[in-house]
Amino acid sequence: MSLSILTVHAHPDDESSKGPGTINLYASQGIRTTLVCCTGGEAGDILNPAMERQEVKENLASVRRSELDLAAAIIGYDEVVMLGYRDSGMPDSEANEHPDAFANADLDDAVGKLVAVIRRVRPQVVMTYPEVQNRYPHPDHLQVTAISIPAFERAGDPNWYPEAGEPFEPSKLYAPIWSRQRLLLTHEAFLERGLESPYDEKWLSGRDRDDRITAMIPVNNAVRRKALLAHATQVDPESPFWFGLPEDVQDAIHPFEEYMLLRSRVPTDDLEEDLFAGLRGAAGGAD
Repeated sequence: MSLSILTVHAHPDDESSKGPGTINLYASQGIRTTLVCCTGGEAGDILNPAMERQEVKENLASVRRSELDLAAAIIGYDEVVMLGYRDSGMPDSEANEHPDAFANADLDDAVGKLVAVIRRVRPQVVMTYPEVQNRYPHPDHLQVTAISIPAFERAGDPNWYPEAGEPFEPSKLYAPIWSRQRLLLTHEAFLERGLESPYDEKWLSGRDRDDRITAMIPVNNAVRRKALLAHATQVDPESPFWFGLPEDVQDAIHPFEEYMLLRSRVPTDDLEEDLFAGLRGAAGGAD
């Protein structure tokens, strides 16, 4: 049995800000990497002034899909699976009411779709979003967690979704965390260079979640930068938040991606350096 990891994301670009270095690392080891993108990002604003063009606005879904494919290739995903829902938009927006919006999806149907992907690609590790998302409670991000946890729990049970393929039980479910340490180090790097930091009080006064970190994966931060730039409609290359520091400085800051363990069917250490810890020997495939 080969090693496999599956990530579940809400929109095109989420895969580039959450865990891209980890996926790149595992792809380099020959591990199968699958991205499930739940929506097409149709309701996203164009955040890069250079892309404020009529032909982009009229074809935003296809443009964002092309950006996603480019970013996924940079990161190293073997496959991108579109779950087929519409972007629900920000809270209290008109897009929330669209009948095809992911936030309005029948939960059982959406879980069944994800179970079918899990059973086909057979990942030992699944990556989703945290159960508590106070900082950014986007309807689609909340729905990602709402379908990922039951899909993780049901994929190995033959009584659930018998039409969705041969049962397969993933072993670990993780969610990425942006640690306070990363934010502080980045903020300090701006100040040390006499630059205005985009990490204001809203960012720095948030609840410290570092005590929930159960895995720190050493990564190449350049992967995140390059993958984000592939999302030309969503990421402004002049954004100080993402690109306000020299590339070598930004890439050297905290070269780790951190995760909290949400579920595990195998014993785990308090702080792992590998999401496949405890699974590699059992899988008998890529290592």
